[in-house]
Amino acid sequence: MATAKRAARSTEAKVPPDATAAAAKRGAARTHVACANGLDEDAAPRQVTLAASNAESARNARALAPKTEPVCNARASVSGADPASRPRSPVPDVGPARKATAPASEASVPAASQERGAAVSRPEYWDRACADLVRRDRILKKLIPQFGPVHLMARGDPFVTLARSIVGQQISVSAAQAIWARLVAACPSIAPSRIVKLGQPRLLECGLSKRKSEYILDLAQHFTSGALHIASWVSMDDEAVIGELTQIRGIGRWTAEMFLIFNLMRPNVLPLDDLGLIRAISVNYFSGEPVTRSEAREVAANWEPWRTVATWYMWRSLEPLSAQA
Repeated sequence: MATAKRAARSTEAKVPPDATAAAAKRGAARTHVACANGLDEDAAPRQVTLAASNAESARNARALAPKTEPVCNARASVSGADPASRPRSPVPDVGPARKATAPASEASVPAASQERGAAVSRPEYWDRACADLVRRDRILKKLIPQFGPVHLMARGDPFVTLARSIVGQQISVSAAQAIWARLVAACPSIAPSRIVKLGQPRLLECGLSKRKSEYILDLAQHFTSGALHIASWVSMDDEAVIGELTQIRGIGRWTAEMFLIFNLMRPNVLPLDDLGLIRAISVNYFSGEPVTRSEAREVAANWEPWRTVATWYMWRSLEPLSAQA
């Protein structure tokens, strides 16, 4: 018995005070998340265990998925600009570790230079989703009213949305904006057949890299050849659309998820590869501490079936930080 007691005291003595304090702080953050999601403290560990299991499955699935694009920050634009003109940071093949800061300001080419005639629509589910999220999540209850009547808006041309996402990969907002403006000047009506006719030399003259010009042409050829089930995307589930889009060179899961949000306006997309979202969850739910994918998924479990809407407000919540940067 005396030996057992000494062993216990020895084990306790080996725990550094800093580690104990850090664990306590982390535990407090977990409790804060549980309370924000309407859970009692005893229920929180069960939620974390379940979320960790789900996140591990998601990571395993992502490891098998095609990786052809950079991972980057994304934000929906109040004005309706798609995510293509956001900056990308370079990383081997798939893409970079993104900046752990608020997403950069949304860039938009003047309306006359953008895709002409593109319909701008408001999600029919938006008000219902906001009301539901305000009822169930204490963080969003405070956050959503801060932004008034603004909402996600999207432009409806699939080819233009995807083409702009390719143009903007791994470059700054201003560079993407300038290249897109030159492309529109060279081809005023952006359409798959016109891009194919324009050809690679003209695309290179617009400022696209050799690889990106190949990606744009491959995208156009997928549209003109009938290889894509464009008319069926509205009725296909999210993973089926992602699977089809990621077969195109230069389009990976992140871009496909942005397409689901900004073009098809799906209500329940959770882009865990987006650092802007992860940063916002850290700031709003964990007092700025680093957040794992498992923890982000745990928080987002309370947002279903409106994870797109909650994600959009998470992006919006970083705007004050961006303004100060």
